[in-house]
Amino acid sequence: MAHVLESARSFLYANPELELPQNRAEAFKKLIKQRALGQPVAYLTGSSEFWSLPLKVSPAVLIPRPETELLVETALEKIPVGADWRVADLGTGSGAIALALASERKKCEIHATDISKAALGIARENASQLGLGRVQFHHGSWTEPLRGKFHLLVSNPPYVEAGDPHLARGDLRFEPDEALTPGADGLSAIREISRLAQAMLVEGGWLMFEHGWDQGSATRQILQDNDFTNIETLKDMQDHERVTHGEFGGTIPSSNSRPRAPSSRR
Repeated sequence: MAHVLESARSFLYANPELELPQNRAEAFKKLIKQRALGQPVAYLTGSSEFWSLPLKVSPAVLIPRPETELLVETALEKIPVGADWRVADLGTGSGAIALALASERKKCEIHATDISKAALGIARENASQLGLGRVQFHHGSWTEPLRGKFHLLVSNPPYVEAGDPHLARGDLRFEPDEALTPGADGLSAIREISRLAQAMLVEGGWLMFEHGWDQGSATRQILQDNDFTNIETLKDMQDHERVTHGEFGGTIPSSNSRPRAPSSRR
């Protein structure tokens, strides 16, 4: 209703006696019917909030999830305040992660890649609307369109196995398959990015992923197999393993550079 009236929710509470104009009433009824069929509210309104940033979304991109904010929090713990690091978000979708990092680390050079031109169009619109036009967007697969070395690579890649029953439920039915599943092997994108990252990171650079709740152990092993150290997994608010990161080579200044053995913690 607030979307149809182009108003804040507070307007609805302050004006309970309001009678809708006919055109607005019809638009509201149409949206209710679509929601009854299961279409996500974010797609119906064309917007979603992430890291307190209002983002445009469409069926071309995943709807940003609250648990993905843990990936942003973890990245910010690594990037010193005032640092001028080069950071890349691989598979940016709506641009949520890249734009959240850009909003918090003004001096960093932020890049974002996606294989979907439609997704990049949405991400660029979001960057423009948020006044974060310095984020650089690149069309291509993972690290392929990037040049030079980076201090940090982050990614929320597709990690749901094809055939997983969750893909046929809820909002996932309407979201882009290519952003949800890499195929029969849910870890294939994580494996590919881990291999590619070695050539893209400076000594002591970091690679971090969001992954499925049951993929923490496998992701730690993938990072270890690709010569990453100080590997760690963090849990989300539901106590599920959600974000894993590792360090490549030596050490660069960070807000939390104390070495850690491979582990899993909150």
